[in-house]
Amino acid sequence: MRLLAFPHAGGSASAYRSLSAALSSTVEVYTAQYPGRQDRMGEPVIDDLHVLSEQLVDVAAALPKPFALFGHSMGAIVAFEVARRLEARGLVPAALFVSARRGPDVQKEKSHHLADDDTFLKEVSRLGGTDPTIFDDPDIRALALPALPGDYKAVETYRYRPGPDVSCPVVALAGNADPVLNLPDVENWREHTAGSFEMEVFEGGHFFLEDNLDAVVARILGKLTVSP
Repeated sequence: MRLLAFPHAGGSASAYRSLSAALSSTVEVYTAQYPGRQDRMGEPVIDDLHVLSEQLVDVAAALPKPFALFGHSMGAIVAFEVARRLEARGLVPAALFVSARRGPDVQKEKSHHLADDDTFLKEVSRLGGTDPTIFDDPDIRALALPALPGDYKAVETYRYRPGPDVSCPVVALAGNADPVLNLPDVENWREHTAGSFEMEVFEGGHFFLEDNLDAVVARILGKLTVSP
């Protein structure tokens, strides 16, 4: 079994290091590396999730089968849009895991990407997962910008396009103290698959994955019927 993981806004492939290590004995994990960070720092950030998904679908289609998709926050929407495009080609993932993200047609976005840098970075810090003092370092700020605002623009301007959704099973994961997520909105994912839908809520905020790594890994393996 292969798992293709899509990072959150501002995230890079290394965001899934712990998850990949925990799954490595039974699941081969691939992580998308978006342009504009780490080894792709010199490439322009793609600030349109539909465009980004179009660029990633060929990579996903080339994975050996069977495979599943996993996305956290922004990555959940990317994973969903990639899954839609794969299914249009007749390639159905074993499962789609969507983490820390409301359903695709629930629009509650603001325009944080248009704020000045200081205001924008305060909003980023509010989600947790990042020490707010880290942005006091000018070198860190230079690395974070413009990838973060570009990703936020991609999320905040994303609009669901009606059409065929997915038929694969969807598993939604969420933290019970996520400051930007209402659990009823997570239930909206149920409306976007013709397959089964399951939802699990963990203790924690927007970045609940690290604190619940063992439970999340067990959830993934259980759904993919892979013995640890």
